Amino acid sequence: MSVRMGPAGVPLSCKGRTIVEGMDDVISLGLDTMEIQTVRMVQPHHFDQYWQAGVLSHKAEFEMNIHGPYYAELLGDRVQRNRALAKLETSMQAGKVINARHITTHVGPYCGYNRGTEANQQVANVLAGVVERSAQLWEDETEYPAFPWLQDGTPMKVGVETSGRQELWGTLEEVLEVVNHVEGTVPVLNMAHIHARGHGRLKTSEDYGELFDQVRTTIGTKTFYCHFSGVEHRMGNAQHYTQIKKSDLNFEPLAEFLIEEGDWLDVTIISDSPLLEHDAMYMMQHIERSRHKQLERKAREDRRRALAAQAGMSPEEMEAREKAEKEKRLAAQDEAAKAELKKVETPKVPKEEKKPEKKPEKKPEKKAPAKKEAAKKGAAKKDDGFFEEAKEDDDLF
Repeated sequence: MSVRMGPAGVPLSCKGRTIVEGMDDVISLGLDTMEIQTVRMVQPHHFDQYWQAGVLSHKAEFEMNIHGPYYAELLGDRVQRNRALAKLETSMQAGKVINARHITTHVGPYCGYNRGTEANQQVANVLAGVVERSAQLWEDETEYPAFPWLQDGTPMKVGVETSGRQELWGTLEEVLEVVNHVEGTVPVLNMAHIHARGHGRLKTSEDYGELFDQVRTTIGTKTFYCHFSGVEHRMGNAQHYTQIKKSDLNFEPLAEFLIEEGDWLDVTIISDSPLLEHDAMYMMQHIERSRHKQLERKAREDRRRALAAQAGMSPEEMEAREKAEKEKRLAAQDEAAKAELKKVETPKVPKEEKKPEKKPEKKPEKKAPAKKEAAKKGAAKKDDGFFEEAKEDDDLF
């Protein structure tokens, strides 16, 4: 099994905003792929970055992909269809320069076509022309030395993405029917769109297993190109992408399926989440966690077989014996815990002791010191005697 993961665009943590710097950051994070976004149009001055990205992709064997314009009207009238095809061809030119493995496109609304055979036939005719044009662009410059990957590789695959709204062409069945009839096209399984359009369809690993089995039995492929993110949906329509942790679309079941039953798969998963590389790392961690669980389970099974061979038992009998012993051990632990709870007495709440009331202290009355009063009396007596003596002296003179 081969699983590659990467963000849909330049990582948010990248200081520089060029594609080459974004590739360096993706590689340093341990991711394996990247998708370039041409949301509305391709600017001419971007082709210098595309050429550098193509050289790095070719030398480092790094998988590059490109997404065409988000809004397309391949089922519209002649003017609408030609406008959408002109934008798509510009994206194909950029994909050739960056050595892209896939170019993803939307089909757009039904534009008056009846759902089913009529719309599917028209989409198949348009996409057959897109595949032919992609091969022409790839072959026209095989002798040009600036693009050595054009000589060694094959033209990029045209990916048809599943849509997430009821009014847009692109149910899983419609995409598989068209891809099955147009050589050079591949289905792009946007898990968020499939989940939203199916009213929360993808919940367990069995749901993902049914999805991949349906694709394999319909078009007979083992190579898958997928988009994954959280999604907010309502009434079978995707509203907008969210981070994975804030959505009812979980990645753990998909990781479990890929590790347990997806050994026949060659899958590329692009993170469409608003967190880009952060959720790509989050998905990669779940892949590693599921792989570790698988290794632990295999180690237990090997140990069980060895013990069974020593004891002369079958692995099934040894497993039943281990299960019974485990149940006994858990029951003994429960009984011990209950016994300890019985021994523990409920703590008594101590009564509050009454504190003796403090009697108010009587303030002592202030008394004049005896010595001071005696001194005052003596001074008064002396004064009286002095004046008497003075009077007597006046009489003498």
